[in-house]
Amino acid sequence: MKDATFRVVVTGCVKYRKTVIAITLAIFVMSIVGFGKVQQQFFPDSTRLELIVDLRMTEGASYQATDSQAKKLEQWLTNWSKQHEGVENFVAYIGTGAPRFYLPLDIQLPHRGFSQFVILTQNLEAREALRKDLLTLFEQDFPELRASVLRLENGPPVGFPVQFRVSGPNIPQIRDIARQVANHMRANPNLINVQLNWEEPSKVVHVEVDQAKVRLLGISPVDVANVLNGALHELVITEFREGNERIDLVARGAELERSHLSHLPDLMINTPSGAVPLAQIATLTSAFEDGVIWRRNREPSIIVRANLQGDLQAAVVSEQVDQTLTEIKAQLPLGVSLATGGAVEESAKGGASVAAGFPLFLLAVLSLLMVQLQSFSRVFLVILTAPLGLIGVTIALLLFDKPFGFVAMLGTIALSGMIMRNSVILVDQIDQDRASGLVPWQAIVESTIRRFRPIVLTAAAAILAMIPLTRSVFFGPMAVAIMGGLAFATLLTVLFLPALYAAWFRVKIETDGV
Repeated sequence: MKDATFRVVVTGCVKYRKTVIAITLAIFVMSIVGFGKVQQQFFPDSTRLELIVDLRMTEGASYQATDSQAKKLEQWLTNWSKQHEGVENFVAYIGTGAPRFYLPLDIQLPHRGFSQFVILTQNLEAREALRKDLLTLFEQDFPELRASVLRLENGPPVGFPVQFRVSGPNIPQIRDIARQVANHMRANPNLINVQLNWEEPSKVVHVEVDQAKVRLLGISPVDVANVLNGALHELVITEFREGNERIDLVARGAELERSHLSHLPDLMINTPSGAVPLAQIATLTSAFEDGVIWRRNREPSIIVRANLQGDLQAAVVSEQVDQTLTEIKAQLPLGVSLATGGAVEESAKGGASVAAGFPLFLLAVLSLLMVQLQSFSRVFLVILTAPLGLIGVTIALLLFDKPFGFVAMLGTIALSGMIMRNSVILVDQIDQDRASGLVPWQAIVESTIRRFRPIVLTAAAAILAMIPLTRSVFFGPMAVAIMGGLAFATLLTVLFLPALYAAWFRVKIETDGV
């Protein structure tokens, strides 16, 4: 009875082939439109229990100032762990970031004003609770620094997920534009901790040496520079060898000279005629200058970056912010560019790497299909069924609220191979039945009925095998995409492909005598 019912369905699909093809194409177009509603993602956050907290002081900050802020956070973490019992341990790195204990870790460059905490929590619930409290803490306290609270990442490290890059030759100009972009990002409720990667200038003291005076005293500007380095930092005098190690012996001034700039004019410079204060041979002036200038393609570049809060993905929030920047983009000065970075840019790079290998993939698939089917027409029929999986992919991702990321994209590519395999099985069976003497109409119907159960069972086995992966943060979107795409594509294959075959080869029931 079931076979008889399915026979009627298949016969109807073949008989009303144009209607079936039109409906399928309409559903496919709707799925393409609906796919725009699916959140895009590069790689999901890791489920590891560590939290990374970056503390960034102003440019020119000392190790002592950075260490003071790190100790302040250490005390807060100690108190928090006593109240909530969710912290296993934590370690702080002053002046540099943590070593690469995790392959996708975003390694930080050494900097006196930088400190990084690696906090190990007991479980995911404690990690998220601590992250929430830390974000609130940095919104209310620690005004001396910019802080970031990050989960570990899967895939290539991105750091801040939402980034916009302003580049141009004029630094004050691009800094002003970057601050405008930052204001728009702060207005978005899905973003937190908006900051520029370099912004405030450093306070410096310029020492203008009077060349005539130093020549009269028998010294050079290099001698003055050595004395300043020795007094404020350290000056290598010689080295000491111990086994196969070399240890520098350095000289530096007293702490009073190094910690109080007001004593700098009184710094004594040794000359052949005797010691003279620095103020007699040089003019000291205070000023501000950029402590660091980051460049991209040799042009100064400022990155406006932020972390996410809420459930939206970086691509969605970046698009929201980008829509508010239309006026700024329209008024960009000549030579200044505004580009989207972060997870969106890295995702585009990943997609480009896959697209670069797509021609080879397509050539291999076409070659294998041609060897199997030995007909351009039949190969074309099989290729047309591959996009049908997008219908199920869109429905499944929207239904389970899963983002479409790099791993899901690879799963969708693999899904097209599964769909074409089923189509090859069905087309080959139709050709065998026609070769055995059945008229085309009967061959299409009988082959579909005969191959329906094997196709459905193999598809069901693949779908059931994906169920354990749906709980994985990393492979979950891929599993959902394959399950939904294969389920809908299998159903459409046994209905759409017979109708397409009949339409392509102009199979007519009247002329076949059925």
